[in-house]
Order: sequence, then C-alpha cells, then structure tokens
Amino acid sequence: MRAIFLILGLSLVGVLASCRQDMHDQPKYKPQSGSSFFADGRSNRPVLAGTVARGRLQDDALLVTGKENGEFSKVFPFPVDAAVLERGRSRYGIFCAPCHDASGAGNGMIVQRGMKQPLSFHIDRLRDSPPGYFFDVMTNGFGVMYDYSDRIEIEDRWAITAYIRVLQKAQNAKFADVPADKKETLLQPPK
Repeated sequence: MRAIFLILGLSLVGVLASCRQDMHDQPKYKPQSGSSFFADGRSNRPVLAGTVARGRLQDDALLVTGKENGEFSKVFPFPVDAAVLERGRSRYGIFCAPCHDASGAGNGMIVQRGMKQPLSFHIDRLRDSPPGYFFDVMTNGFGVMYDYSDRIEIEDRWAITAYIRVLQKAQNAKFADVPADKKETLLQPPK
C-alpha cells in the first residue's frame, strides 16, 4: 500500500511540475508580423516625431558605419595620434591577438588550438583595403569572425584599425621608409 502511495505521489509531483505556463506561451506579436488591430496592418509601431533616442546618439555616419557614400571610408573619422595608437595596441592585444597574433600574421593561440586561421593582415588585399573595411568587419563580423560591436566601443574599433595599419606598415617596411635621422641608429650593432 505504501509503494502505491509513493508511486501516486511521485506521479502527481511529475504532472504538477510539467503543468506551467511560461512567458513564451503568452499571446504576443512577433517582430515584423502583421496585425489586424491597427489600420496600417503593422504590429510594430512607427517611432513618433520628436522621440529622443536612448543610448548613444549616432549622428556621425562615418564614425558609426565606417562608410562614406556607401563605400568603405579611406579616412579615419578623427585624427590618429600616439594616444589613439596606444589605445588601439591595448585593445588589439585584448580582442584581436588571440586569433590574429601580436604581429597580425593570423597565427594566434586560438588558431594553435584548432580554430580556423584568419587571413594575415599582411596580404595585398588587406593592405590595400581602406580603414572603413576593418571597422566594418569588427562591427558586423566576417566569415567565422563574429561581430564585436557589443564588446568594443566605436572609437576603440577605429583605434584598433589604426593599430592594424601600423602593424601592416611595420611588417612590410623597407629601409628607405625609415626617416633619415633614424637610419644611423638602425645600422649600429646592438649593445
């Protein structure tokens, strides 16, 4: 008799535990679905004139998209100085080097552990790509690289782009590119 009550009790607990209504069961409109309730047939309501945006105001198209007239920008949206390059180096080390490695050759620790190898920043196609392209890839992702728009601030994505340009120049520099006042230093043997 005791076993029967135990089995019935466990069965009752199982039935009651499976009897629940989550929020996903409630009536709601799915995004971009139609509605017979509104005269225009849309479930999403248009934003009212004069609505104040929440979060960051994105009024500089070049800064937030990396594009000018629908094309990847060939210029940076702000002056690139030593502070911007240092910030880019720092952010690159955190977010990019695990896959792209410190030199940008594409052989980071993640790649050494079996993930797909990214392209080297030093191939001709990427050396010739405008800065807006790199910003766009960080913002929207490309191939197996997911987007970093929610992890890296807009200005930091531009700073990383500037630092990538430094890496590209450093890896492909020629002795003729060195300023005249620094050439003598390079020719001296290390101490």
